[in-house]
Amino acid sequence: MKGTDHAKLSRRERQIMDIIFELGQATTAEVLDKLADPPSYSAVRAMLRILEEKSHLKHHSAGPRYVYQPTVSRQVARESAIKRVVRTFFDGSTEQAMAALLDLSSAQIAPDELDRLQQMIEQARKEGR
Repeated sequence: MKGTDHAKLSRRERQIMDIIFELGQATTAEVLDKLADPPSYSAVRAMLRILEEKSHLKHHSAGPRYVYQPTVSRQVARESAIKRVVRTFFDGSTEQAMAALLDLSSAQIAPDELDRLQQMIEQARKEGR
């Protein structure tokens, strides 16, 4: 699917995509401002152009500036990223991924969140997932 394969992006390209997903849309200056250890303005502009050529971004003009937006929704990108993480780090096991998430945040999960998770699991069982 167009714009969702972050595995083929460089580390810096992924950082830029993360910033744009976080902001919803961004100019070169906004991306530059949020990048850790940023390269030059022209280097960021070049990377944005490359991401557009790879169909991860699109732009529109706002006066003299280009404003970049992802070509897929945050939800689609999120699902693609989660699938990649589960496949890469948990050998495709949703159970192992969920266990790791619960281990990481066990002290931070509120009772109502656990109830909602339980309801999602029950719904998945009903649907045969």
